[in-house]
Amino acid sequence: MNAPLTATMLRALPAEHRQRLMRLPREVAIRQGTRLFEEGGRADRFWIIRTGTIQLDMHVPGRQPAVIESLGHNELVGWSWLFAPHSWHMGAEAVTPVRAYEFDAAAVRSMCADDPDLGRTVAMWVGDVLAHRLRSARTRLLDLYAPYGSGSLR
Repeated sequence: MNAPLTATMLRALPAEHRQRLMRLPREVAIRQGTRLFEEGGRADRFWIIRTGTIQLDMHVPGRQPAVIESLGHNELVGWSWLFAPHSWHMGAEAVTPVRAYEFDAAAVRSMCADDPDLGRTVAMWVGDVLAHRLRSARTRLLDLYAPYGSGSLR
């Protein structure tokens, strides 16, 4: 799991903002093998994992989807809900049974619009996660498909 490398909600948001956001989710159980979303689908929710593992994957034409990253305890699943046009950029599947907090994206966006400080903090948190996921995707795809792997970044 990559929790030490990414900003979990606990580390990224001040207690007041975490408490406000945690009034919104519902607790869900997701069965192993369940697809949470597909690339291009409508991003209308997101999750914080309590237990279990979810893999993010990307469609690669003519090949099986490439697994980009495995996510676990306290990690954010989904960032596309925050950015228009609110469509998923990756796919996600539960590889173990998962318990998670599921958030309605429209409710969170509305809360952020009503409180610019909260909105800024959430945007910075999700932006940090997004930057990490893009680096992971680049490295993983190069490892899978480039003739010499990912090599080193300049």
